[in-house]
Amino acid sequence: MPFGAELNGRGVVRFQLWAPGASTVRLDLTLERGPMRIPMPATGEGWYTLALNAIPAGTPYSFRIDDRIDVPDPASRYNPGDVHAPSVVIDPHAFEWPDQDWRGRPWEEAVIYELHIGAFTPQGTFDSAIERLDYLVRLGVTAIELMPVADFPGRRNWGYDGVLPFAPDASYGSPDDLKSLVAATHARGLMVILDVVYNHFGPEGNYLPTYAPQFFNPAHSTPWGAAINFDGERSRVVRDFFIHNALYWLDEFHFDGLRLDAVQAIVDDSTPDFVSELLAAVRYGPGLERQVHLILENDRNEASRLVRNDRGQPRYATAQWNDDFHHAMHVLATGEAEGYYSDHTHQPLQLLGRTLAEGFSYQGEESAYRKGRKRGEATAGLPLTAFVNFLQNHDQIGNRATGERLSALTPAPVLRLEIVCLLLAPSIPMLFMGEEFAAGTPFLFFCDFEPDLASKVVHGRRSEYAEFEQFRTPAGQASIPDPGAQATFTASKLDWNEIAMTKGVDWHSLYSHLLELRRRVIVPHLGGALREAKYKVEGQRLMVDWTLGDGARLHLRANFSDSAWMQVPLAPGTIIFPEAGQAGEVGLSAWSAWWALEQNRE
Repeated sequence: MPFGAELNGRGVVRFQLWAPGASTVRLDLTLERGPMRIPMPATGEGWYTLALNAIPAGTPYSFRIDDRIDVPDPASRYNPGDVHAPSVVIDPHAFEWPDQDWRGRPWEEAVIYELHIGAFTPQGTFDSAIERLDYLVRLGVTAIELMPVADFPGRRNWGYDGVLPFAPDASYGSPDDLKSLVAATHARGLMVILDVVYNHFGPEGNYLPTYAPQFFNPAHSTPWGAAINFDGERSRVVRDFFIHNALYWLDEFHFDGLRLDAVQAIVDDSTPDFVSELLAAVRYGPGLERQVHLILENDRNEASRLVRNDRGQPRYATAQWNDDFHHAMHVLATGEAEGYYSDHTHQPLQLLGRTLAEGFSYQGEESAYRKGRKRGEATAGLPLTAFVNFLQNHDQIGNRATGERLSALTPAPVLRLEIVCLLLAPSIPMLFMGEEFAAGTPFLFFCDFEPDLASKVVHGRRSEYAEFEQFRTPAGQASIPDPGAQATFTASKLDWNEIAMTKGVDWHSLYSHLLELRRRVIVPHLGGALREAKYKVEGQRLMVDWTLGDGARLHLRANFSDSAWMQVPLAPGTIIFPEAGQAGEVGLSAWSAWWALEQNRE
């Protein structure tokens, strides 16, 4: 890796910093024999490099810029004292991996469980998460997806305010602790995916503007300020920094995949653009040796990033989070119409049918929420496994003012129907931690910034919701939890005692039954290209029919109304849910669904 402190295994550490805005750089080390302060020679093109003997792993170090400010290594592998403190030399080869034979799992087997390390268990650490892995296996999960773990300021954060993208946050544990978690997931046959953020740095602890302003391109902007420089002068080093970051997590930590946050906010006018270059680097790097899965969050619905080659393998990304599915389902469940839900309030069941049959509901149509801008690309030719569907995730819960989960917003029969549609459809399903037992704990927005910034975050958070009726008054706004308060974070932690309560048991039983049915009946037919899919809506009734890659035919009939649907035209085959039987014309009660499967007879 051309960045940071690299220990070569023979006692030599090469320290390297790109600081094109600095006149001088000094390396400061804290050794057992005392501190060392050594000027770093400039080696050209903005680089400062120094190789030293007898520097053991665990040595703290920092860089002094122009004899006026001390900064951590932007490519630090570990910052145990947080983002303003010195970095620590790490030996990346010291951990003994027990998973040498692990090559991943096929993507069509994926059932993803998104979790936040800090809120997943009472302890909130990598080690404590291991204790829940057997539970996830029994539930039917095959992959866990970690919200970002890159070092952020303070003791708690969602992870999207990271400023040291190579360093696992010390509040969760050490780099070896994270490696132990990955190894433990593999030992249980689980994949583990990491959420990474390449569209911005967090607002506290980012020292790059001080000595490397070329990391940013003022010609572009993002919701978080100046854009990272992926296409301007001297952008090659910046692109390499993040491409190496992706390879680092896959190689050094054995992750099975990455989820790239909000790629629509990565501003890049060059060809190939940064996202394409990164995806190719992974495909022709670790992706040649084992199964590596790359997931996008992309508001643009760019189907072209999901295309397959002539062998049916992803050329670029494996899949995309499908907000269209979520939004249609959320509108059907709650009737909410604010913000981006407004694009799905007109014929939401029609839009849901399209997502189930084709992937995206917006494939080039105008978006009223986006002031008439066309959104999306045609999905023809894509397998439905290129789309990750979900009813809940960290954003859709946590960006609500008081962090309510869907189980608190909609009646149980409605939620049950939506779960049945999610977990048995051909697209890849994703759960958010705790939804499988209808967790009563919210998932709130939380952070731990320095006091002045924390105050601005509270004001901004409360102003953001001032247009909503219940938050227009000072008392209403004061009811929105303070993101910086310890209590807000504590309230967001899962209460695992809930799973033993009657409600928790009932929901958990439904999820585990459906996931077992998916594993046994649906997944064996998901390999290969989708042959055909069609949908039809009659009032509040939905019919979807798929011809899967092996020729099997899957049929859904769902009643999204308060009235029974008599004489449902269900295609021939075996009813696989709610119970096995011969399909024909059968009735559906309010808010219920039937699934049927025809085996290929060719």
